[in-house]
Amino acid sequence: MNRRTFIANVAVVCLVASGTTAAQKAARIWRIGYLGNSRPMDPAFVQALQQLGYVDGTTAIFESRFSDARDDRLPALAAELAKLELDVLVVPSGPGTIAAKGATSTIPIVMAGVSDPVGRGLVTSLARPGGNITGVANLLLELNVKRLEILKQAAPKIIRVASVGTWEATVDAALTEQEATARNIGLVVRRIAINAPTDFDNVAAAIVREQPDAMMLLPGPLTFRLRKEFAEFALARRLPTIGWHSGQVPAGLLMTYGPSSDGVFRDAARYVDRILKGAMPGDLPVEQPTKIELVINLRTAKALGLTIPQSLIQRADEVIQ
Repeated sequence: MNRRTFIANVAVVCLVASGTTAAQKAARIWRIGYLGNSRPMDPAFVQALQQLGYVDGTTAIFESRFSDARDDRLPALAAELAKLELDVLVVPSGPGTIAAKGATSTIPIVMAGVSDPVGRGLVTSLARPGGNITGVANLLLELNVKRLEILKQAAPKIIRVASVGTWEATVDAALTEQEATARNIGLVVRRIAINAPTDFDNVAAAIVREQPDAMMLLPGPLTFRLRKEFAEFALARRLPTIGWHSGQVPAGLLMTYGPSSDGVFRDAARYVDRILKGAMPGDLPVEQPTKIELVINLRTAKALGLTIPQSLIQRADEVIQ
């Protein structure tokens, strides 16, 4: 074999090997876990992953588990997912992320909208999260005082506010501080817990006993899942009510104030992509949403006999007539 033939043969072998390696990389199927509160996986998140090239059943396998708005189920579901050979695990709630952290210290975890991840002990800091957790914070907890201010602007005569939701011990101090701050704008806040969908009737009775002038729904899967029930109750009791997710307003709630859910999930998909391309979660700073949406339902306002100030209407991102 002469030198020219040898070089040509080596080149062919290298090309074949290179092609084989590229084909192997292209053929990899990523396993993406999802620990959610309610079915299905968020459509904005799925669409964003598809746009990045992660298609369920083709280039990726989505392993999803849902708690059906029961936080007590999250640890077992997280443990179940941790046993799978996941490349990344996505969690769209604080309690879910706490459960995921308890289940694995090796699988990268992406938060898709979690309040106060530092205070909850999920990350060391937003800039340098460390460990195996990163993703998107959502400011939902931090925005409660602003929600109360907006509610007071919409209904200036209110004094007593029922604050309804589910919370874990890690955020109790923050909620207490917010309730104390609300006194500066003339509001007295009474917290009422709901821990399961079947609690609604008992919670409604507790609210009636408190005789509030208005209601605020704290962020959480139950206040979203029961949005229609809360909206109907608020209208029947003539309670101006503010929520946290824009999807609560079409159900009949007076207004909501919170980050764009679609935007948070699109950002979470970007984190998944970066991690699957080799980034370490502990090196990726936790982001916070930049777009906060105010949505107002003028039909509900009319039914409650409220005239929403023009200043609020002009600030709104969406107004339902």
